[in-house]
Amino acid sequence: MQLIAKTLYGLEKVLSLELEALGAGKLQVANRAVLFEGDRNMLYKANYCARTALSVLVQVAVFRIRSADDLYQRCLKIDWSLYLDIKSTFAVVSVVNSPIFRHTGFAGLRLKDAVADWFRTKTGKRPSVDTDNPDILINLHISNDLVTVSIDSSVIPLYKRGYRKEQGAAPMNEILAAGIVMNSGWDGQVPLIDPMCGSGTILIEAALFASDIPPGRFRKNFGFQKWRDYDEDLFRKMKKDAESHIQPCKGAIFGSDISEEAVEMARANISSAGLSDMIALSVNNFRDLKSASDAGVIIMNPPYGQRMRTDDSNELYGMIGTVLKHGFPGYDAWIISSDREALKHVGLKPSGKRTLYNGSLECLLINYKLYKGSQKPG
Repeated sequence: MQLIAKTLYGLEKVLSLELEALGAGKLQVANRAVLFEGDRNMLYKANYCARTALSVLVQVAVFRIRSADDLYQRCLKIDWSLYLDIKSTFAVVSVVNSPIFRHTGFAGLRLKDAVADWFRTKTGKRPSVDTDNPDILINLHISNDLVTVSIDSSVIPLYKRGYRKEQGAAPMNEILAAGIVMNSGWDGQVPLIDPMCGSGTILIEAALFASDIPPGRFRKNFGFQKWRDYDEDLFRKMKKDAESHIQPCKGAIFGSDISEEAVEMARANISSAGLSDMIALSVNNFRDLKSASDAGVIIMNPPYGQRMRTDDSNELYGMIGTVLKHGFPGYDAWIISSDREALKHVGLKPSGKRTLYNGSLECLLINYKLYKGSQKPG
């Protein structure tokens, strides 16, 4: 099958490496997506095991069009009985960037019409549309004149792991958290600290990663389980194999926050994920923290955006730089923030940076190597 795993901007390379490790073939990195080939087992495995995939699509047809009617006619030629029947419900999600269509919704409507008319011609009846809980979710992507029609095998986005019980005002997307942990190069052997842990997403994704616990383990269902060709035995076998690799996390994972309420939310989520014995939590002001080891990784998501005044932001980020420099020599620190001005006040020389998106906010993920003493050779 031709498969497409969608992801967040900036995580394409990480996802590609994940899929390669899972056994995917003919990988091709695209914008916010990775194209690859695989069989039904690979489809199930990508949904269940890929930490940085938003959804996994099965490509149905690729063609070029000159008009809206072209779209309808070409979609009429697809054998829709391979994917649904008249008892199935379906919905269409459209992403359109084309001068042929002024409105994304109209392109989706033409595809819906084609599906309905295909069944009406063959059977005299048509399947129903259900936008809330469809059996089959059809993905329509149009770029200029190039059309890709796919079936979404995930339906509910894969960042909705199923372990989250509590969340604060601006929780981090689970896929972004997993991507940051994997980008950091943390190997699970040295301590990992999130000193502004909020509801605990980075901590949980780090523990899942270090323990080889599949992120899909907490979900009740996937879209492909409603497909006509769903193989329950194959899915169970894949799950058993994936979970046979689960192992204890060797490196300590610590989380703290100045807010007692945030720590309690994190505790509830960590407990829901069954990770209470892997992650230590405390209520602490970052200003008072110091390392208890010679090496480790710090990942932090300090307040930014509309949540702080500029002066307060600059002061906070200045304090972060001071504490990192003096309190965590030998550590590797990673800060994600959309506040570029405040990041300048960290006062440390970045070792690397990349652009990521936290929701609609364009952020920088910046790495700081915290050397012991002077960086200059003596």
